[in-house]
Amino acid sequence: MERPPWAPSEVDLERPSAARMYDYYLGGYHNLRIDREFAEQAMRAMPELPMIMRTNRAFLRRTVRHLADAGCRQFLDLGSGIPTVGNVHEIAQSVAPDATVVYVDKDSVAVAHSEVMLAGNERTGVVEADMRDPDAVLGSPVTQRLIDLDQPVAVLMFAVLHFVPDDDEAAATVAGYRDALVSGSFAVISHATHEPVGERGRQVEQVYSRTDNPLVTRYSSDVTRFLTGFDILEPGVVYVPLWRPESDDDVGDHPERCCTYGAVGRKS
Repeated sequence: MERPPWAPSEVDLERPSAARMYDYYLGGYHNLRIDREFAEQAMRAMPELPMIMRTNRAFLRRTVRHLADAGCRQFLDLGSGIPTVGNVHEIAQSVAPDATVVYVDKDSVAVAHSEVMLAGNERTGVVEADMRDPDAVLGSPVTQRLIDLDQPVAVLMFAVLHFVPDDDEAAATVAGYRDALVSGSFAVISHATHEPVGERGRQVEQVYSRTDNPLVTRYSSDVTRFLTGFDILEPGVVYVPLWRPESDDDVGDHPERCCTYGAVGRKS
C-alpha cells in the first residue's frame, strides 16, 4: 500500500486504527483502506455508527461550552484523536479567548495533525503519550507550560475509556488525574454501551477486537464508578443527547440509539 503524505513512517498501513475509523465515520479523509474496511464491517452490524459519533461530538460541544461559561479556563483532552471540525480549543476559546487546551493522544498520526492544526496558537499544545500514565501526561513540558495544576482543570475523556479493556485500570486512570486536580476541577466522560442494541453491539466489539484499539462497552454504573470522588452534575449519568440539550433536535425520538453514556463530575 502506498503511504499517504500525512501518515508518519512508523504507522503500520496494514493495521486498522480506531482513531482513523472515527475520522472515517465523521466524513474525514485521514484514514486508510484498512480503516475503511473495518469501519464498514462495524457499520454492517450497526449502520447508525456515524450518527453515534456525531452525537458524541455534540456532547463534547455542549459540555465544553458549559464548563467555559462556568469559568473553567484549562482543558486537558485525553485520547483527542485526529483533528476534526469543532475541536475543544475552538469551542473553549470562542467563549474565553484566554482558555488553554492540551490535547493528548498516543496515535502518532493524530499528534502530527494536531501539531499542524495548532501551529500559531500559543494557548494550545499536544502531547504524545498514553493517557493511562497520568504522571507522563501531567509531567510533559507542554502540559506544564499550559496547565497550572493549582487552578481548576477540566479533564475530558470523550469516547476513550472504552478502549481501556480492564475495568480497574480504567478506574485507576481517572483516579490518577482526579488526585492531581484541585477542588473545582471537572471530569467529563462519554462511554459506549451495548445495552440498547444487544447483540449488534457485541458484533461491533468483535470488529474492534481486531484493531489496535479493542473496544469494551460498559454500563451507567461503571461510569458512575469512574467518577468516584466527583460530584456528578445534573442530569447525572445519561445517554449523551439527554445531557442538557439545547433543542429538541439534540434529543430526537430515541436518545438511547446513541449507545453512549455521558456525565460531568466536579471535584469538591
